[in-house]
Amino acid sequence: MIYLVEATTQFSDELEEFKQEIILYDADNEDQFAGCMGLRNTSTSEEWINICNLRKSVETCEQAGTKVPSTTYFAIREQDKKLVGVIDLRHHINHPILGTWGGHSGYSVRPSERGNGYAKEMLRLNIQNAKEKGIQKMLMTCDERNIASERTIISNGGVFEKNIEVDGCVMKRYWIETNR
Repeated sequence: MIYLVEATTQFSDELEEFKQEIILYDADNEDQFAGCMGLRNTSTSEEWINICNLRKSVETCEQAGTKVPSTTYFAIREQDKKLVGVIDLRHHINHPILGTWGGHSGYSVRPSERGNGYAKEMLRLNIQNAKEKGIQKMLMTCDERNIASERTIISNGGVFEKNIEVDGCVMKRYWIETNR
């Protein structure tokens, strides 16, 4: 159905279409680029992909504006090579925001492709990536009003821990064992 590939310029045109679609359809959503940190603020897809590459290493991630290394993946539909989503994997959450409500991963599915199970499969594949990186438990969070994201997390083995309030928003915290 889909596979994950590290962010690469091979999909620059697809990424630009993805970005424009999110801007158009999710204009009222302040989390419209979850899992795509900084995509909205870059002038080209190549610029954002270069930032993603800097984020992968502890030695270079600060040049990309973060203290925690992460890997960004494109979700590519096998049949037509269309970019249907973006998901990231933070290599650790030893950070006040990530350890509280940011978690190990954020993701976005292209608006025209929502409702097809891509988020569920993206997270399933990313759990495998986490396991390969030695992450035994993944913290996943979602806004309490985001039922679709909550279902995605639960369907991938997420176990509810607690609700927390962040800037007036109630967030749900879930843990996923990667060795299940």
